[in-house]
Amino acid sequence: MFTFGKQDRLLSPIDFKRVYERKCSVSNQTLIVYGSANALGRARLGLSVSRKFGNAVARNRFKRLCREAFRLTREELPQGFDFVILPRSSKELTLELAKESLLNLTQAVTKRLRK
Repeated sequence: MFTFGKQDRLLSPIDFKRVYERKCSVSNQTLIVYGSANALGRARLGLSVSRKFGNAVARNRFKRLCREAFRLTREELPQGFDFVILPRSSKELTLELAKESLLNLTQAVTKRLRK
């Protein structure tokens, strides 16, 4: 229930490309979230953090916080969608801020996708 296994991740470049080609995104001061519908009936997460964000320690910390936020809020997230998260700024991200941003942005992007 509270695990983050392979079935919850976007792993292949094809999946990332499909989400990016949908061109549906929303953002706030800390995150950019791209979304696309999937036929799996579950939410999946992909992370893309470039070297511009910072050194390996900063990039890995960002990814760990986003994965944990996804894991803890999975039940509240819209199901049946793939999400790709990118950092907006190198500002220090906290778990609470990540959870709040993830919930708000995923709901906003799915609202746009359903139109």
